[in-house]
Amino acid sequence: MTETWERKVQRVMVVGCPGAGKSTVAKRLAAVTGLPLVHLDFHYWQPGWVRTEKTAWADKVETFAAQPCWIIDGNYGGTLEKRISRADTVIHLDFPTRICLYRVFRRMLAGLGQRREAEFVEGCEERFDWKFLWFVLNYKRTNRPRDLEKLACFEGQMLRFEHPKELEELWGTVGQGGYC
Repeated sequence: MTETWERKVQRVMVVGCPGAGKSTVAKRLAAVTGLPLVHLDFHYWQPGWVRTEKTAWADKVETFAAQPCWIIDGNYGGTLEKRISRADTVIHLDFPTRICLYRVFRRMLAGLGQRREAEFVEGCEERFDWKFLWFVLNYKRTNRPRDLEKLACFEGQMLRFEHPKELEELWGTVGQGGYC
């Protein structure tokens, strides 16, 4: 499937299984469009991998979504509707589990003890996490149906990619600047 931009965008959600490349796509898209980038993981996880309290998290996401322009990467199903209601474009990285699991495993090993600076706060260094690997392994069975159900009401531009090769074709269709 080849997807292309139908129009210039102002509020873009990048969603999909961990390891699909949401943050990488979001960074690249922000560099091309100049839209401000919000990595949800950066704002959700506190030092020591402590979760943000549910109400405070909902308020943070509401604040991000209320901005006139953004690229937001991350799923966080409990706040998906807040972003869907404001987004004009969704990029859904719907890659095979084997690709996502391989990428997460590789990232864990390669970055062990290091922090992905733009994506996580100090105190959230990469670690080997069996529970997270299990989450990735089961994402299509457990979380994907919930996410698809929520995305079904989205009326904007939906770009779904089922393989990284399909995504590469998108970059030739994204124009420079003037997005917000």
